[in-house]
Amino acid sequence: MTACLADAIDPAFEVLAPVGTAAPFVFNSPHSGRIYPRSFVAQTRLDFATLRRSEDTFVDELFVHAVSEGAPLMRALFPRSFLDLNREPYELDPRMFDGRLPPFANTRSIRVSGGLGTIARVVGDAQEIYPRRLAVSEALERIETYYKPYHQALRRLIGRVQRQWGLAVLVDCHSMPSASNRDDAARADFVIGDRYGTSCSEIVTEAIEAGLTARGYRVVRNKPYAGGYITEHYGNPTAGLHAVQIELNRSLYMDEAAYERHAGFEQVRSDIAALLPELFAAVTDRLAPSRAAAE
Repeated sequence: MTACLADAIDPAFEVLAPVGTAAPFVFNSPHSGRIYPRSFVAQTRLDFATLRRSEDTFVDELFVHAVSEGAPLMRALFPRSFLDLNREPYELDPRMFDGRLPPFANTRSIRVSGGLGTIARVVGDAQEIYPRRLAVSEALERIETYYKPYHQALRRLIGRVQRQWGLAVLVDCHSMPSASNRDDAARADFVIGDRYGTSCSEIVTEAIEAGLTARGYRVVRNKPYAGGYITEHYGNPTAGLHAVQIELNRSLYMDEAAYERHAGFEQVRSDIAALLPELFAAVTDRLAPSRAAAE
């Protein structure tokens, strides 16, 4: 899928379902959407290339082999700069809107103050998206039309997997700009975020890290990305719900300025595809051993 403009986004998201579920995993790509509503683009002050800087471009394609390996992959089709699914539903900056926000809106989070709430104020290096304030009614319409149906579908998908296996592992798939790697700790190929061990079992994190490291990638945990709202909200290991975030360095697989795949794309996709059955086996054998034996 290439980036494009559309009068409407329908459907707003897709679930790529396997023929049969082979492991207790759900993959999610909430920021790889590349269909931009024309009305949204017309509202902005940025050129199209700059507006795309928040995309996790091609991440859904890098993880698509999860489906053939027996796990569903859910992906948004609309872009993050239009609506960010990795936020609370009402994480909103009152300075962006004409009118009064609902009293339950979270207007004081760190993400809001940085311009990256549910409706983002900026993209890239703090570049303002809008030349003027938006109507509160528009923000609420985006949340009702896009955000809530997406998370409802994601919850149903996770619940279905948990009922089948007795647990569910959500892998939230993202990318990071290479320019964000400002220090040694951040100069990584992959960052695994598990909210410092609180959102998933160590078994999950260790299996991902070991598989990537064995393939020659530099992997770090939680710095600078420990996981966002999705990882925090859906991860509850004591209830059998595990959530982990994976961030890929975009320079591994794409020309970041041109938004094009480069020669490394197929290698990264192939390495992820090879990692998946190892990950599924390691986690299923240790977290759902009775089910693994039955299978």
